[in-house]
Amino acid sequence: MVPTPLWQWDGRNNREVVTMPEFKAPLRDIQFVMNELLEAEKLYQTLPGYEEATTDLMNAIVEEGAKFSENVLAPLNQSGDEEGCHWSEDGVKTPAGFPEAYQQYVENGWPSLSAPVEAGGQGMPNLLGIIINELAGTANWSWLMYPGLSHGAVKTIEEHGDAAQKEKYLTKLVQGTWTGTMCLTEAHCGSDLGLLRTKAEPQADGSYAVTGTKIFISAGDHDMAENIVHIVLARLPDAPEGTKGISLFIVPKFNVNDDGSLGERNAVHCASIEKKMGIKASATCVMNFDGAKGYLIGPPNKGLACMFTFMNTARIGTAIQGLAHGELSYQGALAYAKERLAMRALTGPKNPDGPADPIIVHPDVRRMLLTQKALVEGSRAFLYFLAMQGDIVDRGDEEQAKAADDLMALLTPIGKAFVTETGFEAANHGVQIFGGHGFIREWGMEQIVRDARIAMLYEGTTGIQAMDLIGRKVLGSGGKLLVGFTSMVSQFCQENEGGPSADFIKTLASYNDEWVGLSMKIGEKAMENPDEAGAAAVDYLMYSGYVALASLWARMAVLAQQKIDAGEGDSAFYEAKLMTARFYFDRLLPRTQAHMQAILTGADNLMAMPEEMFSL
Repeated sequence: MVPTPLWQWDGRNNREVVTMPEFKAPLRDIQFVMNELLEAEKLYQTLPGYEEATTDLMNAIVEEGAKFSENVLAPLNQSGDEEGCHWSEDGVKTPAGFPEAYQQYVENGWPSLSAPVEAGGQGMPNLLGIIINELAGTANWSWLMYPGLSHGAVKTIEEHGDAAQKEKYLTKLVQGTWTGTMCLTEAHCGSDLGLLRTKAEPQADGSYAVTGTKIFISAGDHDMAENIVHIVLARLPDAPEGTKGISLFIVPKFNVNDDGSLGERNAVHCASIEKKMGIKASATCVMNFDGAKGYLIGPPNKGLACMFTFMNTARIGTAIQGLAHGELSYQGALAYAKERLAMRALTGPKNPDGPADPIIVHPDVRRMLLTQKALVEGSRAFLYFLAMQGDIVDRGDEEQAKAADDLMALLTPIGKAFVTETGFEAANHGVQIFGGHGFIREWGMEQIVRDARIAMLYEGTTGIQAMDLIGRKVLGSGGKLLVGFTSMVSQFCQENEGGPSADFIKTLASYNDEWVGLSMKIGEKAMENPDEAGAAAVDYLMYSGYVALASLWARMAVLAQQKIDAGEGDSAFYEAKLMTARFYFDRLLPRTQAHMQAILTGADNLMAMPEEMFSL
C-alpha cells in the first residue's frame, strides 16, 4: 500500500503545499499494551467498581476516541498553531473550530469517562482516560490543554472539598460544562512556591477575597466552556512563612449561586496571553485576582499538600505529551522516509526502476526511525502501567493500594521527566529525517518540536523531577520505594531466565542490580556532601528511565516470543516487537553507562568553579 502523500501540488505558485503529518491512531499497539501486555480486563475484574471494563468495551471506547481524534481534532492542529488565541477585554477567543470541537467532545461524554459515578461520571478506569488523552493529545495537544486540567480539579475537589463544594462544582466539571485550572506560579517565584505572595482575606460570609497575579496559567480564560473553576494557592493573613503557610482556594470565573446557576462575574480576569515558542493555540494566561471571591478547600495552611493531588495528576498527563509528540513525529517521519527518494542503498539499488532509493533504506535513517519507535512504544507501555497503578490505588484493598501508591511515588517523576525528554528527542529525529524540509513550517514537523519543548518545563522541570526522584523518593525512603520496583523486576527475571528470551532477561537483571548499587553509592556520597545528590540527579533520572523502559521492553519481548511460538495473531507485529526490543537493548539501553560515569565523577567538577569565573 502506498502511503498517503504528505503534499499536493499548488500549480498557481508552482510549489508543493504541505500539511501536518496525517495522524492515524496506533490502535494495534494501544490494544497490545492494554489487553495483552498488561491484561487490563483481568485486573479490573478484581477491582470493585471496574468490573464493566471488559476488553470489548475498552476496545470500543478507544476506537471511538480514535475516530474523534483523527477526524475532529487533527485537522485543527496546524491551523490552530497558525492562528493562535486572541485576547480582548471581553475574554480570550480560541482558534476557529476549537469551541465546536469542544462541544462535540462534551456531547460525546469524553470528560466524564473516568470521573466518579457519584459526581455524574462513567466510572471507567484512569487507564482509559489516559489513553483517550494520548489520542486527543497526539492529534492536537494545544486543544487538549483546555479540558486537560479539569480531571485534576475534579480529583482535588473530590479528595479535599467539603460536601457543599462537591455538590456545587463536581458535576459541571465532570460533564465538561465547566473547565478547571491550576493557579500556582507567580512572576517572582517559579517552582519555589514558598515565595508566593497572593493573599486571601477572610470575609464575613465565610468566603475569602483573593488578590494577586498568577502567570503561565494554561486555559486560564477561553470561550469553550460556560465557567472556569480556578484552583488557587494563596496565603491567609496570619500564615507562617514559606510552604507551611500556603492555603488552597476555589475561585470561579463566574460566581455560582446556591442552586448551581451562574451568578455575577468574579473579579478574576486574563490580563494578557503569553507569546510562546509552541502550543500557540493554548491560551497561557496572566491572571489577575482583584479581591476575587474564593472558597477555602482543605485545611488552612495545608494547601500545598492538597495541591499535590492536582500536581501528580497533571504530571502523568504531561508525561503523555512526550509520548504524543514522539508518536506524531514518528508517523510523519516514517511516511516521508518511505516516499522520499535520495541516493542509492550502500548494498545496491532497492528501487531500480526509479532515479534513487527511498531514504528508509539508509542505516542512519533507520537509526532515527527505530529510536523513535523504541522510545514511543516503550513509553506507552510504561505510562499505561503507571496509570493502572492509579486504578489500584483507587479501588484495590489496603495492601494492594499501598504497594501501588509506592510504585507511583517512585515512577511518576521518571515518567514525567524521562518520557518528555525522550519524546522531545523523538520529535527532533522527525525533523532530521525530513532534512531541510523539516525546518519549513508547512510540513508541520517543526511545530511538533516547538510544542514538545514545553513538556520538560511545566509541571516541574526535568531538574526538579530528578531531585524529587533521588532526594525524596529514593534516598528519602531509605531505598524502600526503589526496591519495591526493582524487586518486581527481579521476580520477573527469575521467572523467565531459562526461556527463549533469556538474553533480554540476563541483560535486564544485570542493569536492575546495577541500578540499586548506583543508588547506594550516591546515597553514601550525599551523606558527606549534599551537593552530590544534586550533581547526580538528572543523570540518575535518565539512567532510571532507560532501565525502567528496559523492564517493559523485556516483558514485551517475552510476550511477543510466546505469541510467535504459539502461532497466535499477527506474527509480523510480534516479530517487529522483538526486533524493536533488540534495538532498544543494543542501542539505547547502553546510554545508561555514560550517565553512570558522569554520576561517579562527583560534584566537584560542577561546584569547584567560583561564580565570578563563569563570565571569563
